[in-house]
Amino acid sequence: MNVLLKSATIIDSKSDFHNQTVDILIENGTISQISKRIKNTKNFKELDLDNLCVSQGWFDSSVSFGQPGYEERETIENGLKTAALSGFTSVALNPNTNPVIDCNADVSFIKSKAEKHAVNLYPIGALTKEGKGIDLAELFDMKNAGAIAFGDYQKPIENPNLLKIALQYASNFDGLVCSFPQENKISGNGVMNEEITSTSLGLKGLPNMAEELQIARDLFLLEYTEGKLHIPTISTAKSVELIRAAKQKKLNISCSVAIHNLTLTDENLTSFNTNFKVLPPLRTQKDIDALVEGIKDGTIDMVTSDHNPLDIEHKKIEFDFAKYGTIGLESAFGILNTAFSTKKTIELLTKGKERFGIVSKPIQIGNRADLSLFNPSGNSTFGLENIISTSKNSIFLNRAIKGNVYGIISNNKMILN
Repeated sequence: MNVLLKSATIIDSKSDFHNQTVDILIENGTISQISKRIKNTKNFKELDLDNLCVSQGWFDSSVSFGQPGYEERETIENGLKTAALSGFTSVALNPNTNPVIDCNADVSFIKSKAEKHAVNLYPIGALTKEGKGIDLAELFDMKNAGAIAFGDYQKPIENPNLLKIALQYASNFDGLVCSFPQENKISGNGVMNEEITSTSLGLKGLPNMAEELQIARDLFLLEYTEGKLHIPTISTAKSVELIRAAKQKKLNISCSVAIHNLTLTDENLTSFNTNFKVLPPLRTQKDIDALVEGIKDGTIDMVTSDHNPLDIEHKKIEFDFAKYGTIGLESAFGILNTAFSTKKTIELLTKGKERFGIVSKPIQIGNRADLSLFNPSGNSTFGLENIISTSKNSIFLNRAIKGNVYGIISNNKMILN
């Protein structure tokens, strides 16, 4: 793949060309020249897009596709297309498939489905067999097959001894254990944040304490085992405090926050729209303020779209019975770019790779092109026409967004909207 990017502004703090508007020549997928003006002597395809900006390829640490088992929600092929057109060159795939990704063969199957695609697909293996939380899965075998971490998606490890053993065992091969932060006996049948809004709507509440108790327990286990832990999608102010304190103790801990938990409150549920039913649930403005502060001071390591396609049969029903989840890849850049500066948005979208053992290279001559292409300017409304996913369960429908994504260049391929 050969292409000449014209008048592209590089946003990459690790590049010598950071904040410069230059031409970028890519030959056979490798950046061969970066200069103020490059003559197209080889008659390569030229890309001259309005207000073109490029950054290192974006990474999402938590996406779900349906395949295998739930292809009606999303296939791997369409999921990767969605990721590419949303600006992501790398995604970590959750094991919530049928069967659950819990062995070497499952990981190999997932990776084979993504071969030769522009987007890099990194499977997360289930921490327990069939995701049932009883016995450890084949962690080392999955690591050898290409799994980058281990966790049961949106399922807490109820048995503390099981998590203790997992942390100890995985530390033998530098494995990253993910533990979903929810104490089920406290959360009970809650379907939204336990607060004034849940009372006024007559919906069962899911208290902050359910998340915070689990995080406190997991941090005690982490300190004891000296393992390597990632807590996905935290949502409360107290959770930020707990993880901040753990980092001050130099524990090997990281965490993420879902973009919707950063930008929307539980007050959005007054319409009983099930697209707003997510896990962890939308919290209060106080929690959002603490999460934003956690991002600013580095307590929170990364953001995620927590992309989770669900068919209409699981969403267009009574609120109590609807499944948790929203798609989020397509809206990730536009929503973040509205809430934060473009510089901060790109920083958030490119963080997290190192924690998951993914090599990230700056935009420099001689490096392979792994680029996200976008225009940070222009306001619009996110609508159904912007959704590429098979499922349409977006929490951000009809929300204002800023900027738009052109596509990606990765793995010697270019995919553009």
